[in-house]
Amino acid sequence: MSNFKYDIVEQIGQLSQSPKGWTKELNLVSWNGRDPKYDLRDWGPEHEKMGKGITLTKDELIKLRDILNSMDF
Repeated sequence: MSNFKYDIVEQIGQLSQSPKGWTKELNLVSWNGRDPKYDLRDWGPEHEKMGKGITLTKDELIKLRDILNSMDF
């Protein structure tokens, strides 16, 4: 596994929590010192471990919001 650095710039919201304490969160994260992007993934307690996730630019997040708003639930 390659080494990388991350900085959670802003914790936006938690979607769920597993019995083992892992949380699915939407955060603003800077990866390897780059400009922060919106990030959706599972995090271990204290954010020391992470699962696979996706990163989105602001424009992508807005498009995703629009798609979700247009869906009938």
